[in-house]
Amino acid sequence: MHLVFIFLSLTFVLCQTLPSRNVYTNHWAVRITGGREEADKLASKYGYINLGQIGSLEDHYHFHHSKVVKRSAFSTRGTHTFIHMDPKVDWVQQQVVKARVKRYTRNDLNFVHFNDPKWSSMWYIHCGDKSSRCRSEMNILAAWQRGYTGKNVVVTILDDGIERNHPDLAQNYDQLASYDVNGNDHDPTPRYDSSNENRHGTRCAGEVAAVANNSHCIVGIAYNARIGGIRMLDGDVTDVVEAKSLGIRPDYIDIYSASWGPDDDGKTVDGPGPLAKQAFEQGIKKGRKGLGSIFVWASGNGGRQGDHCSCDGYTNSIYTISVSSTTENGNKPWYLEVCSSTLATTYSSGEFYDRKIVTTDLRQRCTDGHTGTSVSAPMVAGVIALALEANPLITWRDVQHLLVKTSRPAHLKANDWKTNAAGHRVSHLYGFGLVDADAMVVEAKKWRSVPVQHTCTRISDRRTRYIRPDQYLNASISTTGCTEDADQRVLYLEHVVVRVLIVHPRRGDLQINLISPSGTRSQLLAKRLFDNSNEGFRNWEFMTVHCWGEKAEGQWTLEIFDSPSQQRNPEVLGKLKEWTLILHGTAEHPYHSHSSHHSRSRMLEIPSPGREPKVHEPQQIPEEEEEEEEYNGPCHTECGDQGCDGPDADHCLNCIHFSLGSLKTGRTCVSHCPLGYYEDPEARRCRRCWRGCETCVGRASNECLSCRRGLYLHSDQSSCVDTCPAGCFAEDVQRQCLKCHENCMMCVRDSDRCTACNEGYSLAGMTCVPQCADGTFFNLEEMKCITCHHSCATCTGPGNEECIQCARDFLQQEWKCVPACTEGYYPGEAVGLPQKMCRKCEENCLSCQGPGVTCTRCREGYNLVSRTCIANATCNNADEVFCEMVKSNRLCEKKLFRQFCCRTCLMTG
Repeated sequence: MHLVFIFLSLTFVLCQTLPSRNVYTNHWAVRITGGREEADKLASKYGYINLGQIGSLEDHYHFHHSKVVKRSAFSTRGTHTFIHMDPKVDWVQQQVVKARVKRYTRNDLNFVHFNDPKWSSMWYIHCGDKSSRCRSEMNILAAWQRGYTGKNVVVTILDDGIERNHPDLAQNYDQLASYDVNGNDHDPTPRYDSSNENRHGTRCAGEVAAVANNSHCIVGIAYNARIGGIRMLDGDVTDVVEAKSLGIRPDYIDIYSASWGPDDDGKTVDGPGPLAKQAFEQGIKKGRKGLGSIFVWASGNGGRQGDHCSCDGYTNSIYTISVSSTTENGNKPWYLEVCSSTLATTYSSGEFYDRKIVTTDLRQRCTDGHTGTSVSAPMVAGVIALALEANPLITWRDVQHLLVKTSRPAHLKANDWKTNAAGHRVSHLYGFGLVDADAMVVEAKKWRSVPVQHTCTRISDRRTRYIRPDQYLNASISTTGCTEDADQRVLYLEHVVVRVLIVHPRRGDLQINLISPSGTRSQLLAKRLFDNSNEGFRNWEFMTVHCWGEKAEGQWTLEIFDSPSQQRNPEVLGKLKEWTLILHGTAEHPYHSHSSHHSRSRMLEIPSPGREPKVHEPQQIPEEEEEEEEYNGPCHTECGDQGCDGPDADHCLNCIHFSLGSLKTGRTCVSHCPLGYYEDPEARRCRRCWRGCETCVGRASNECLSCRRGLYLHSDQSSCVDTCPAGCFAEDVQRQCLKCHENCMMCVRDSDRCTACNEGYSLAGMTCVPQCADGTFFNLEEMKCITCHHSCATCTGPGNEECIQCARDFLQQEWKCVPACTEGYYPGEAVGLPQKMCRKCEENCLSCQGPGVTCTRCREGYNLVSRTCIANATCNNADEVFCEMVKSNRLCEKKLFRQFCCRTCLMTG
């Protein structure tokens, strides 16, 4: 026992006294004269990647070798170590890990403290507290500790005004970022009343930029940002009001935050009008001096009404950042709307017992009762302000990319979290997850703008498809991502928009999904119990971000399901008239340009375990080595008749089969050449293929037999390409470009799945068929042109509901061609059509002569008065003297008087 104790003690002493072993990395410092280009050549020659100059040290470069172990107790061996023998290399050193410690005593973020009385109540900033129920930080404190507080960033709140003299806002208030659209002046102060109805904007403003350390109320997320307000909700909100509000000083204001939208009643489908749409487009094109205005939008509070934010055209826009909410515990709030356009999430209120948000309030007060997604939009606006301080040059799309990259699922509870084909975790409740302010500023600081945005549009064939109850209707569009047009080419996706034209007896019964070529399913619309509208969707645009980063090419499927409610006749079928796929994204990978280096073709490395490499140290004089004894042992089986100077394959003086490598890098003998090389039997050498080839017969780019990962073999040209040219489709199993059918100009997945046709042919589904003369259509079953219905001038099928254009003397009425308008309709002009179409008369008219007040006959129970139908039940005559005055002053032409004095008005005809 005593001996064991002594042994352990000695072992402990030795461990304490012996120096710790070095940990070698796969990084080298190299000194090379001749500049960056020469360093790149040498790096490529020996299988390294040049990561660039080391700081400000001229001629010193940082090399990295991806095929060497990241951390090792021994310096590495292999052909790459021959770099130290190259005459152009002055000095080389493999890097060793150095132990370093930070010289401060506190690493707890919670030591940040302000004297604002509500500071400790701002639970959503203090998730690290042991008493807090929110388990995941938005990391606002960490961003502050990096020095980012929103300086020089301008945010404005589109709402009912802000209280500019509030003690927590006055110091950061910016008059140039403010305007009263309702009152047409420059003062956005809210209108005060006993109910304090117009408090919303002031509450949102405090979340963004409430002043810190002023002993009043709270601290804003960007507490040094400039804050303004656009008063536009306290009055009639029109397209002009919205457009004016969205376009105020776009070169001065960086971020517009809006926590409002159409009614969250579960039945409204509404969005920006044409002027507001133009204002959005102008903002992203010209705002911030061309970098693009940033529009942040609350996703909606209609959860209890079963609303779906895809029916809100503001949150559904590619130009806005739609923000969702979660409770302190990471649960779904009762008010939350679900949709595929949501980008990110912040904390907000939940049930009555959950804590709410503390912020500024009207009359220079504070409140701890701010709730809903109204909270989340200004919170994200504040986080974006921190990111803009870190990098003022990021664009409106860069901001969206940053949110996608840095937001995280954390502990947010949802059953639909999924990972898309690009590796992003995403949910219909929370988008890409909880915002992370610290990750945003760190990523923004080093960010390089993403490539230019391209848009690729594909329209389905205009065949009417019936939507049958309790059945799925699947409609597909195949696309190459517009690879044939350089200005529209989309390889990597951002936003995907689906525009639909649907006729349906009860809109709320519909559910719509979109499935990407990678299999990602986006729920574009859920069933809405309160939506009884029979208007359907007239070119409504749904948007999803769930395919972000995925490849655009392939087959997209629109899936529609009709679950009829008891409130409608299930025999009345809905119809999908047309749908359009609009792909927004980039022609190149958005993040490849962010690396400080590009991947290069690397020389194959053959390890040499039997030899110790030499490592040069700066100004180190090498010791004289003793002359080695001549090797007399057995040679490797691949060595030739000239023998060897060691036992391994790289010790051979010549080879039986092939040699791989060069004199400088070291040669080794192999029985056959590896991938990326071809065999030269005359020279008995393995020679490198063109960089895209995996196997080849020569060095040229048109001598490939198979391709490296991610490329396709164009068989006709024996070359490797990243996308197949027009006239070919990408066959993914063998990774080849195969020819389309002879009638196809373009096709996908198969030779006869055409997406565009050669001259003289037209597309029928995904088949190119001969173009038929007007009045006929091509029948795929009989493979010939067949006459259209007699009412059609052109058509897609035999029925009168499949007309594209009506025949002469026929009119279009509700998707079919008729010889004359039926009761309740009149023939009217149609913009863009040569023939007239039947338009509906005014309500309660049996027949009319045109639009407006032109009735000639009324429905039962109505009287014709001044060419308008008035209900009999409203005929309640007023005082005789009053009615005579109405009659003598021709006031019967006014609807109000017609109903009040209808008998008098009837006497006038």
